Amino acid sequence: MTKASFSSGDNRSLRKKSPRPRKLASPARWRRSATTDSLFLRNAIALAGRRPGPLQTRVAAKNIVYFDLETQRSFGDVGGFSNKSKMGVSVAVTYSTARGTYEIYPENEMERLGEELVRADLVVGWNHMQFDYPVLQPYVFHTMTEQTINLDMMLELEKIVGFRLKLDSVASASLGMGKTADGLDALRWWQEHKKSGNFEPLRKIAEYCAFDVKVTKCVHEYAMEHGLLKYDDKSGRVAEVAVDWK
Repeated sequence: MTKASFSSGDNRSLRKKSPRPRKLASPARWRRSATTDSLFLRNAIALAGRRPGPLQTRVAAKNIVYFDLETQRSFGDVGGFSNKSKMGVSVAVTYSTARGTYEIYPENEMERLGEELVRADLVVGWNHMQFDYPVLQPYVFHTMTEQTINLDMMLELEKIVGFRLKLDSVASASLGMGKTADGLDALRWWQEHKKSGNFEPLRKIAEYCAFDVKVTKCVHEYAMEHGLLKYDDKSGRVAEVAVDWK
């Protein structure tokens, strides 16, 4: 059984502010509560499918923030994986256990997103240390990888199984749920929004991103409750891996 290693959150000294990219006009901040009857939260509530129990009470004892973002450009658009800082953020979503709500951040509110992540007792994501933070970094004052306390479930599982697992594989095997779309859909919706000025494609990105945050949250809660996660191995069979993330 392997303990997840979190990056230290004690060193919160501020770093020199990185230059910000020019920001596109974005809609006013959208707020979504867990009881809102919007499409993505109807999906989220259906995913939860159970009353709060001992697990939810334990998780809510500290402020865990689940986090994901979608980009404006692909790796091909920016010249490869090493240029993640040029990909731009279309929409980011968090779920805070202290707040009990989802928060949707358009591009012009990345600084506020950074503040929420820095204040969290723990940020939980899927490859957010090596992807989401580098994409977010040009927008924010804080050095995200150094000034946040993190559990990157993908990286922790990689240490145990020896290769990188997809969130969809773990969620499907462990919980019987999967993603509702993929990153290519989010890129296409962003282009539709830019060309038309219509906010409906942007709402689709927000719904997709929020659903991924919900799946991330459910996977983490499952691991906390059962001390293991399931995944589809390279032969297509369901395997288990023990974790200790309490």
